[in-house]
Amino acid sequence: MKRNCIYIMSNRYRTVFYTGVTSYLTRRRQEHRESDATTFCGRYNVRDVIYVEWFDDIRDAIAREKQIKAYSRAKKLRLIATDNPTMRSLEPPWFG
Repeated sequence: MKRNCIYIMSNRYRTVFYTGVTSYLTRRRQEHRESDATTFCGRYNVRDVIYVEWFDDIRDAIAREKQIKAYSRAKKLRLIATDNPTMRSLEPPWFG
């Protein structure tokens, strides 16, 4: 069964956060890293996955993504800190 996830990515200084949903996190991370300045991730140099939640149903992942996108910055920081308090860049095989 394919696993779906929401993810939060950030730049080197953890000043910008990008929340997305995908079924292929490794590929999606690479796409963001290769983005040019016409995209949000390219413009703000968003390269590091710092938070991941896994779902069996893509509809649940999409609903969670919308919920997180509505969070304040402080609430996003608290969410990230629950699994990654140092906000280190996560690498495959990811966690979760």
